[in-house]
Amino acid sequence: MNELLPARRFLSEHFPAAGAALLCAVSGGVDSMCLLDAVLRWAVERDARVLAAHFNHQLRGAAADRDEMFVREYCAARGVPFFAGRGETAALAAREGLSVEEAARRLRYAFLEETARREQAAVLTAHHADDNAETMLLNLCRGTGSAGLGIPPVRGNVYRPFLALTRRELEEYAVVRGLPHVEDETNGADDAARNLLRHRVLPVLREINPRAAENMARAAGLLAADSAALDAAARALADTAQSGPEGLRLDWAALRAAPESVQGRAVLLIMERLCGRRRDLSAVHVRAALELKPGASCALPYGMTAKNGGEALELFRLPPVPEPAELPPGGTVCFGAWRVTLDAAGPPGAFSCRVRLDGAAQVTAWRPGDRLTLPGSRGSRSLKRLFADAGIPPEERDRTPVLRIGGRAAAVPGLGSELSAGDAGVQVIFYKETDYKEHTGGEAT
Repeated sequence: MNELLPARRFLSEHFPAAGAALLCAVSGGVDSMCLLDAVLRWAVERDARVLAAHFNHQLRGAAADRDEMFVREYCAARGVPFFAGRGETAALAAREGLSVEEAARRLRYAFLEETARREQAAVLTAHHADDNAETMLLNLCRGTGSAGLGIPPVRGNVYRPFLALTRRELEEYAVVRGLPHVEDETNGADDAARNLLRHRVLPVLREINPRAAENMARAAGLLAADSAALDAAARALADTAQSGPEGLRLDWAALRAAPESVQGRAVLLIMERLCGRRRDLSAVHVRAALELKPGASCALPYGMTAKNGGEALELFRLPPVPEPAELPPGGTVCFGAWRVTLDAAGPPGAFSCRVRLDGAAQVTAWRPGDRLTLPGSRGSRSLKRLFADAGIPPEERDRTPVLRIGGRAAAVPGLGSELSAGDAGVQVIFYKETDYKEHTGGEAT
């Protein structure tokens, strides 16, 4: 009889002590029903406490409510403590621009982790070898490296005892054990990438090799071991990065001395340490940072910037873009590190120019489409081009104040304005508070 021995060995290896608390994620499908049954049978021998959790994604109306009731009643009949959660998956997906699948995953795992924390239990899911094969194929299509190619057997407090078993083995177990289950009708559709792989691609791979899914799972395990070794080397390299007031810097000499695969992982680790998250940081961002020419910089997700500082790769987070501010005549406004004064005195050495005050004055960041005609030029030019010509790097441009008169760009520090120094108009002065303090030894007002 099929006893799901690989799963029993997994449970015994990871939970050797008696009295473990195991929270099974149970959707009501055949895989998760096998998980609950197998864990209950194993727990009898180990005096373990088994609980069940079900999350209703509220995507399938009455069918989703039916699934929740099915699992609830099944657990009640067997004395298994049951926990239910639900969330507005479609609303989260729309609000944060996520796929429905990703929104569902976030809500489901947040519920499982919170329930497990409250019950002091480990989370068990029913992911199996076929799921692992589908994930590997999806990630290969996305260009994922070996670090995230397959489904890990253990991640944090989440354990997956079925990864060495196929869907067919679980279905056979369910038949022999007489396990009831409910079928999610959306699993039969080909409108999701995972279902396309399940129904069209994996059957072809099994024609080539009937054990394709198992072999892919084994390959994922080997790649995971290699990845762990590379990660250890990358962590050692990333640990040599020096902290500064703005971010982290890693010497190019140490970086270039490492193997290429370690270089990328180390840079990714530094990015993660700087912004506190890994999602949305990809090989494209790492490559952009590593290929920077001396003095060049590039924008990264989460407000980060990478810069080739010559001797070191510098990674730092920029402050948020300042909010627009109205500027009355004779007044001064703050714009991030800058101060802007209109028709009033400023500190010695400040950047000064003149503007025609023929409309309301406002200080903002630059905007695509902004143009400025400087004295002596043949016509207007884009601020983007003027910034580049003046050597103002991209990471500084969003935080450089633009004085607008009647909504149009009229003056920018480091660039100038449309009026010459001797032209009639109102004086505008730009200065940084730090420069003022260094010059006067006092506070800017």
